[in-house]
Amino acid sequence: MTLHRDFDRSYLDAAAWQAFAGPHGQGQPLAALVLKGSDRITAAELRISESGDADALAHCEDTPASAKPGSIASQTLDGIPFQRFRAGDAAMSHYLQVEGYRAVRDDRCVAIDLLVYGTRPEVYAPPRTPPFSQDQAWQALHAALAGLHWSR
Repeated sequence: MTLHRDFDRSYLDAAAWQAFAGPHGQGQPLAALVLKGSDRITAAELRISESGDADALAHCEDTPASAKPGSIASQTLDGIPFQRFRAGDAAMSHYLQVEGYRAVRDDRCVAIDLLVYGTRPEVYAPPRTPPFSQDQAWQALHAALAGLHWSR
């Protein structure tokens, strides 16, 4: 994975500080780990961001309206309880799948987003070959998430 300090790669997420940010508060990207081989056809990222904004804190664990039914649950990551959801979006042959985690920790709203996104390969002539499957992307993202540890 390659480290980036911005979230400027996906067509559908508008480089927001967290996936499906909505109108509640502002935040800043801390890190994006981009899966090696990611391209316009298929890409995968683990994003970490935070906010100390009062509105973001008040709505930190809200789930987006696009959250998939049955996907909302509590999950502990390295001893910290997070609200987890799965959601997606699609437009003009592009797709975005997100597994989001939200928690308030040390008076900060922490957002961790696993994203798989890209363009349907069959819309190209000739059809393009993705650099990896979506299943491979999710496996790599979950492995990276499992390595998450808080330093303080």
